[in-house]
Amino acid sequence: MQGVTVVDHPLVQHKLTIMRDKDTSTASFRRLLREISLLLCYEVTRGLELTTRIIETPMQTMEAPTLEGKKLVFASVLRAGNGLLDGMLDLVPAARVAHVGLYRDHETLEAVEYFFKAPGDLGDRLVIVVDPMLATANSAIMAVDKLKERGATNLRFLCLLAAPEGIARFTKAHPDVPVVTASIDEKLNEKGYIVPGLGDAGDRMYGTK
Repeated sequence: MQGVTVVDHPLVQHKLTIMRDKDTSTASFRRLLREISLLLCYEVTRGLELTTRIIETPMQTMEAPTLEGKKLVFASVLRAGNGLLDGMLDLVPAARVAHVGLYRDHETLEAVEYFFKAPGDLGDRLVIVVDPMLATANSAIMAVDKLKERGATNLRFLCLLAAPEGIARFTKAHPDVPVVTASIDEKLNEKGYIVPGLGDAGDRMYGTK
């Protein structure tokens, strides 16, 4: 699908299979989500601009590559987004963090906002929005809407699983925002869940129902 990158690395797919298994424990699910987020972060940060600076190695002076521009922003769609966020911060500990609190109305499947907090200079930074599931895309679209309202112009969306319906809706609403995912699954069911999926990522991560 145009604008979508599927990370098909063997380690990503192996860990995802274990996460899908309904018998995987909460502790294992949480650990695997953190591990897989590190691998996905490599892909979603591909193409970051570099500059150089002069450093002294133990052997000599050299001109070495370093990231250019202001630090990244990871925007977590609460609550499940924090499962990806933790691992990504292990990889990029200096990143700024935004939180977008949304929940899904189970009757209408629409996203409802309850919290938003972000750095003030989003227009000067790459913003990577993280949410494990791109299902109906209602939450993803609203999260990007809110970030754009606050000035963000350079965004990417990272998820663990995506449904074709969600991809279609998201890319139509935000064609300028690339999507990176570990899998495009078969479809959505009548309740708006991804099939075969892995269930509710937040519930499985936190051990709630």
